[in-house]
Amino acid sequence: MNRYKITLEYLGNGYCGWQRQENNLSLQQIIEDAIYAFSKENVNVIAAGRTDSGVNAYELVAHFDLRSYYEPRRLMHSINHFCRMHTIGVIAAEIVSVDFHARFSAKQRHYVYKILNRPTVNIIKDGLVYWVRYPLNITDMQIAANYLIGKHDFSSFRASECQSKSPVKTLNKIEIIKVGDEIEIYVSALSFLHNMVRNIVGNLIMVGKGAWPPDRIKQVLDAKDRTKGGPTAPPEGLYFLRVDY
Repeated sequence: MNRYKITLEYLGNGYCGWQRQENNLSLQQIIEDAIYAFSKENVNVIAAGRTDSGVNAYELVAHFDLRSYYEPRRLMHSINHFCRMHTIGVIAAEIVSVDFHARFSAKQRHYVYKILNRPTVNIIKDGLVYWVRYPLNITDMQIAANYLIGKHDFSSFRASECQSKSPVKTLNKIEIIKVGDEIEIYVSALSFLHNMVRNIVGNLIMVGKGAWPPDRIKQVLDAKDRTKGGPTAPPEGLYFLRVDY
């Protein structure tokens, strides 16, 4: 048996997310169908993260096993050939030890959330960023974000349908920077709760626009109650950035 590690990039709009679902087209299904098309082997592609509908990825790592051997470069091009009608592709491929696991071998995952912060929409980037027309104070947003760094109960930032056994997570980094007319929020942790990053961003926007003082974020965190928090930011601004092993 040969274990392959692939790195994927994709735009998530138009798909139900990474995880295979009945009656909806998932990114996992597209990759698995592409592999079957040339190998005639049914595979289970396991990814480092299971992104939601509309969420994008720069470098999402996944693995799968095949009985047949394929030179990694040929494998990459074969998958891409059968994915050409979709907004997903393989940018790297290699053979790895059977001990490697895309999900459980991960040491840290990194996301970035992109906000277009200007009075008018950007036609070129429409659907690729979250447009916020009113000015955001990133200094206050960073002060607020710092309350979330470390090990906490993030119940106030998890989706109601989250299946994680524990709401306790350790957030290693939240960094907010301005690049031209975009605000980028970088978040790093070993793992995240369902919608955790988007809920954090939605709360930080409340601070950035002046509706909340920065220390309101600490109050929301301490409440351990999702109903005490702000809105969930939409998926189009969220990107799976990379994963460390």
